[in-house]
Amino acid sequence: MILIDQHSKAIMEECKRQARIAGLSFSQETLEYIVTNKDMIELSPKVMIPTLYDYWVNDVEVLKGKGKYLVYPSNPYETVINTRPAISFYNDNNPDWLNVMIYYHVLGHIDFFQNNALFENTWNDDFVGQALSDKRLIENLRIKYGRWTDYVVEFARAIDNLSGYFQQLSVNNYPEEKELSSKLDYYFQFFLQEELKVPEHIIFNEISRYNNLFEKDPHVAEALFFTSIKEKHANFLSLYEKYLSKKQSKPQAKKDVIEFILDHSLFLKQENNQWMKSIISIVRSTSLYFNPQIRTKIINEGWASYWHDKLFRSDDRMKTHEVAFAKINAGVTSISRVGLNPYAIGLRLIEYVEDLANKGKMTWGYQKLLNIAQKEDFNIGLNKGQESIFALRKYFSDFTLINTFVDQDFVDRHDLFVTGKRYNPQRQTIEYYVKSRKAVDYKKMLLDSLYHPPVTEVNESKTNEKELYLNHLFEGKQLVKEFIPDVMVALEFLWGGEVKLETTEIIAPQKQGGELTYKSVIYSIKDRKVSKSDKA
Repeated sequence: MILIDQHSKAIMEECKRQARIAGLSFSQETLEYIVTNKDMIELSPKVMIPTLYDYWVNDVEVLKGKGKYLVYPSNPYETVINTRPAISFYNDNNPDWLNVMIYYHVLGHIDFFQNNALFENTWNDDFVGQALSDKRLIENLRIKYGRWTDYVVEFARAIDNLSGYFQQLSVNNYPEEKELSSKLDYYFQFFLQEELKVPEHIIFNEISRYNNLFEKDPHVAEALFFTSIKEKHANFLSLYEKYLSKKQSKPQAKKDVIEFILDHSLFLKQENNQWMKSIISIVRSTSLYFNPQIRTKIINEGWASYWHDKLFRSDDRMKTHEVAFAKINAGVTSISRVGLNPYAIGLRLIEYVEDLANKGKMTWGYQKLLNIAQKEDFNIGLNKGQESIFALRKYFSDFTLINTFVDQDFVDRHDLFVTGKRYNPQRQTIEYYVKSRKAVDYKKMLLDSLYHPPVTEVNESKTNEKELYLNHLFEGKQLVKEFIPDVMVALEFLWGGEVKLETTEIIAPQKQGGELTYKSVIYSIKDRKVSKSDKA
C-alpha cells in the first residue's frame, strides 16, 4: 500500500476544483493510496480501516476472501473511508481516464460524509488515529490478560447493535450543558417566544443588549440584564420557577443497553474487572461511528454515482473514452431485476427528485391534481432540482429517501417490480417470476432490505443488581432465534448475573391461508443455561 504518485495527485486536485465549482463541499486535505487486491482482501474485514483493532473473526474473513478471490477474481475500483483527512484506496491498474471518473465518485462520497446530518458526530474525528490508539490499548490488555481479552471483545461485539445511535446523536445535538444559563435559555427560548410572542426584531434586540453587557463585564452581565426584566415583567421569576419544576420532572433519556451495562454492572465495577470497560467502550464507539454509513448506503452510493456521471461527462478527459465509460458506468449503475443494486436505486431516486423539483411537482399545485394526463404534462419550470438534491444530501437517510419518494410514478418510470421464486417440478428448477409491480410492494421490499437493529431497552423497574431485564420492541419482525443464546451468554457475562429478555414471536398458521398469531415470551439465562417461557 503506497501513496499515489504526483501525476495522479495532480489529476485528483483538478477533480476537486471541478467538483467545488459544481457545488460540492469538502475539506481540502485528502489521502489517496494505491492498493493491490491482496490489500483489499486483508482490509475489507476491518471496514478498510488499517488501524482497527485485531479480532479473530477478521482473520477468518481474510481466509474466506482469499478463497473467494481464487474462484471469482475481481478488481474493486475504489474504497473511501470517513475520517479526517478522508482516505481513499485505488486499484493498482487503473488508467488515468478511469481514475478521473473514480475520483469524482470518491469526492461525491467525501462530500456526503462531511455534510450529511447523520455523520455529524464524525465530522471532526480522525478515526484512523483513534482506532490506532484503541488497537494499542487492546494489544496491551491482550498481553496482560490473554484470552480473556478476546472473550470480552467477542461478548461486546455480540451486543454492539444494541448501541443507541440516534440517542447519542440527540445528546450531541442537544447537550444538557449549555453555554447559556438555564435562566437565559428560558428567557430567549420560551418567555419571549411563547409567553410574550414578541416579533423577531425584539428578540434580536434583547440578544444584542445581553451581548453588550457581557462584553463590558461577563461576571455581572446576567445580573444586570435580568434587573430590568424583573422591573418590566413582574411575573418572570414565578414563570421561570414553574418552568424549572417541569423540566426537572421530565424523565431522563434512556441509555442504550451497552451504556447501561457499563454504568450499572456490579461485575464490571469490581476492581479486577475494570479493564473490561475500556474494551466495551471501544466496541461501542466503533459501532456508533459506522452506524451512519450503514444507514445511508443507498443514498450515499447514489449521490456519488450521480456526481461521477455528471462531472465526468463534462470533463475534457473523457474524450475518446466514451464507450469504455458507458460500459463501466452501466455495470455499476444498472438496475438489478433480481436483488438490489444500491448504486442504481440511489442514483435514480436522486435524479427523480431533481426532475420533480425542476418541474414543480413537489408543490401543492401538483399534488392536488387527479387527472393523469395533467400530471404527466405538469411543468411550471421551477428549476429547484439542484437545491432539492443538496437538501437530500444534507438531511436524508436511506429510510427517509425510500419512504418519501418511492411512489407509483417512480416504479412505472423505471419498470420496477418485486420478484418471487417458485419451484418448477417439470424442469426441476427454481424460477423467478414478476410478483408485483405495485409501488407499495416495491417500497416494502426496499425497506425490508435496510439495516434495522432490534429496538431493545432496559426495563429499569424490573432490573436490579442481580438481574438485568430487557424489553424488545416488536415491530413486525421477530428476533433471529439462533442468535439469541449467544447474545444472552454475552449479556450474562457482562452483567454478572441473570438476564431476562421479553420479546414477541410469530406463530405460523397450521393450515394454509390461515392468519399469523403472536405470542409474548421471556428468554432467561442463568449459569449459561438459556430457557424460554411464555409471558404470564
